[in-house]
Amino acid sequence: MHDIRAIRENPAAFDAALARRGADPLSSDVLRLDEARRTAIHAAETAQAEQNKASKDVGAAKAKGDEAEFERLRALVAEKKAEVAEMQARAKELDAQLTNLLMTVPNTPLADVPPGADEEDNVEIRRWGTPRVFDFQPVEHYELAGVKPGMDFETAAKLSGARFVVLSGAVARIHRALAQFMLDTHVEEHGLSETWTPVLVREDMMLGTGQLPKFGEDSYQTTNGWWLVPTAEVTLTNIVHGLTVDEGSLPRRYVAHTQCFRSEAGSAGKDTAGMLRQHQFEKVEMVSVTHPDQSMAEHARMTGCAETILQKLGLPYRTVVLCTGDMGFGATKTHDIEVWLPGQNTYREISSVSVCGDFQARRMNARFKPAGGGKPEFVHTLNGSGLAVGRCLIAVLENGQQADGSVELPQALHPWLRGKTRLTAEGTLV
Repeated sequence: MHDIRAIRENPAAFDAALARRGADPLSSDVLRLDEARRTAIHAAETAQAEQNKASKDVGAAKAKGDEAEFERLRALVAEKKAEVAEMQARAKELDAQLTNLLMTVPNTPLADVPPGADEEDNVEIRRWGTPRVFDFQPVEHYELAGVKPGMDFETAAKLSGARFVVLSGAVARIHRALAQFMLDTHVEEHGLSETWTPVLVREDMMLGTGQLPKFGEDSYQTTNGWWLVPTAEVTLTNIVHGLTVDEGSLPRRYVAHTQCFRSEAGSAGKDTAGMLRQHQFEKVEMVSVTHPDQSMAEHARMTGCAETILQKLGLPYRTVVLCTGDMGFGATKTHDIEVWLPGQNTYREISSVSVCGDFQARRMNARFKPAGGGKPEFVHTLNGSGLAVGRCLIAVLENGQQADGSVELPQALHPWLRGKTRLTAEGTLV
């Protein structure tokens, strides 16, 4: 959420930042509500002061035996009491309207975020690895002979519908090994704190990280009001919801492996084949909570953590900066990491690493106490995939495929597979 004081001080800058994201100017609507709210608050405070004074004068009139003045003042107290209640209710209503409006406004991009309308305007900043040259025509993951026995879309459709999969046998084991490999690497080498969190959350947790109120259709809600998390960003970031932590405890770095659930609203007809875009999937998610002065350095560090996983697996990738029109709602800057998929002959997103500034912290009311004293300040929050497990499985299968439909598995993964190195064309691990 945005700082109303910053909007008051420079509404033109606020509108200009929104314009960079392709959004309409909103400062006039925000300031109109803000002014009306402040007027109502001032009126309530004025009426309260008049009520308090009249209440004191009632006693004095009673003591003097001035019955007429006593009755006049008593009526005035009742009138001011009603006025206070009316103005307080009005102020509360306007405050809710202002909050609801600000809750729907996206974060503003940093000055160095490239302008653009969509993914075509994203800017590549580096590549790692060289895509393998095949002496046969590579295929997509679900077409591999060794994968077919362990990747069942028909049974999943019977159980749950489209965009689900049942993994079994060797493929399920590789999928699990990838998640364990990612977690252990992030904990042992990157210093993240392994965390296990619920996948059902209260509505205010979704509000805190920005999935609500604007994007409710992208997630699933249970009949009793819980929401299924679209990512562990929701739970990990909200660990500091409503807290004021010591500056010395920052940065806080979390990592969690969870199921994730997305309705994929608006993506009809996209990536329907295979398991690239699913309603239920697994992700190893990283979240950092930092001092404001550290957040940009932390963004670079987190991007490096995600890239390290791909490097260890020997998977070629490129890293891009998202343009203003392609960034997520809560981000002020985002790096996307795109892994090479030879079956599609293109790079596809496998991680987004975003810095959110104090945008989520304001929604969550998450602050820190400065070590040198002074007023508590809002923390900065960051999140990133480290990595999407299913998409990493796709990349491992496609990049390691052989002409006979078997798959040579990355050496880094061998210890998590008890020394197994290959998925045979028959679908077994050897």
